[in-house]
This record gives sequence, structure tokens and C-alpha cells, in this order.
Amino acid sequence: MKNILVVLFSVLFSLISFSQEKEKQDELSLKKATKYLFEGNQLAKQDDFNSAEMEYRKAISENPSSAVGAYNLANAYYKKGSLEEALFRQQEVVETSTSKEEKHKAFHNIGNILMQSKKCKEAVEAYKNALRNNPTDDETRYNLGLAKECAEQQKDKEDKNKDNKDQEDKQEEKKDKEDQKDKEGDNKKDQKDKGDQDKKEGDDKKDEEGKPKEDKKEQDKGKQDEQNKNQQQPQPQPGKLSDQQIKSLLEAMNNQEQKVQEKMNAEKQKGVKVKTEKDW
Repeated sequence: MKNILVVLFSVLFSLISFSQEKEKQDELSLKKATKYLFEGNQLAKQDDFNSAEMEYRKAISENPSSAVGAYNLANAYYKKGSLEEALFRQQEVVETSTSKEEKHKAFHNIGNILMQSKKCKEAVEAYKNALRNNPTDDETRYNLGLAKECAEQQKDKEDKNKDNKDQEDKQEEKKDKEDQKDKEGDNKKDQKDKGDQDKKEGDDKKDEEGKPKEDKKEQDKGKQDEQNKNQQQPQPQPGKLSDQQIKSLLEAMNNQEQKVQEKMNAEKQKGVKVKTEKDW
């Protein structure tokens, strides 16, 4: 029993010692963080934002659960014009903050950053969240009114741009249709012109009777053949009979002689007497 009490006492003493040590460490970290925050604020007042950023980062490293370091770092980024970094750090503040006042300040600054970035619609929601955490802040309420007006102007501009774009699209579509129509008309004209040209070429190849004309080369070749043929055939000479004429004449004489011979033979067969002249 005595041994058990000794063990329990030892454990309890260790826990107390650990807790005390942790408190000392936390206290030391808080002191360091506070020191870094103070130095960062002094540098920021001197517009030395790069050095101030380093001090704020040290403060966050020493005390990550504190929103003060991230909040001051976000403000340093905002003054430098690094809006994206500033927005990121303010969002960190919203996540780590435990009080409504800290959340109110973070949302208010988020609204300011979004307004600088011309994101008025998003800024309206940020200011509304700020007022949910502190409804009495007149500055936030005033900024909310500006953000709403800006958001309306942006919406009107977007609607106008959309209408203009729609009008441009319609005009472009109409122009495309007209271009297509003109193109189709040109194609039809080209086809008609080609048809007329083909018809004209066809008519040129026909003679007066509507028959296809012979090719010039064919005509020349025909004339040449006719000339060659005429040159090959013997031409009758003046005052002389051609071989063909002599042949025809001989055939006619033979035919006449044959007819006379046939007639005489026929008369002999009938016994016809032939008269002779008297002697005196």
C-alpha cells in the first residue's frame, strides 16, 4: 500500500512539474511573441513593411494560436499592396479568432481588400459578416453601402456587356448567313457561266445544219486523201480515148455483131429466100 502511494505521488508530482514547465514555456513564448509584435508595429509605422513582416512571422511562430500576429501581418501586406497575401492572413484570423471583436475586425478588413480588388459582390458578404459580429460599427455599415452600390454598377455593366455581346453575335450570325448566300449565288453564277461556255463551244463545233463539224485536221486530211486519189487515177487526155472508153466501145461492137449473127441464124432456120440481082 505504501509503495502505491509513493508511485501515485511521483506521478502527481511529475504532472504538476510538467504543467508548470508548460506554463513557463507558454509565458515565455507569449512574451517573445509580444516583443516581436511590438517591433513589427514600430517597423510598420516607419513604412519598413519587409522588416515588419519578418517580425510578425516570428510572433506567429512563437504563438500560433494568437490571432494578433496574423492580423498585424495581414495589415502589413495590405499596406504593401500585396492583396492576396493580406486576404489569406485575414482569413487565418477568422479561423483562429475566439472573440467576436477579432472576427469583426478580420471580416471588415476582408471587405476592404475585396473592394480594392474590384470584387464588390464578395465584399458585400464580408461586411455583412463583420456586422453580424458587431452590429454597432458605423464604419462597417457605411462600407457595406458603398459595396452594394458598386456591386449594382458592376451587375449593370455586366448585363450591358452581355446584351452588346448578344447583339454582336446576332450581327455576326446575320453576316455569316449573308456571306453564305452570296457565296451560293457566286457558285450558281459560275455554274451558269460554265454551262453557257460549254454550250457555245458545242455550237462552234456544229455546221449550219446542226451537225457536228469535222475537226479541222480531219477536214485537211480528207482533202489531202482526195487529192492523192485523183492523182493516182489516170485522167483522160484531150483528143484521145481512155482505156475505159476503148473497152466500152469494143464491148458495144461485139454485142452488135453478136445480135446480127443471131438474127441471120434465125432467118436461115425459117427458110426465107434471099433475092439476088438479075443479070442483064
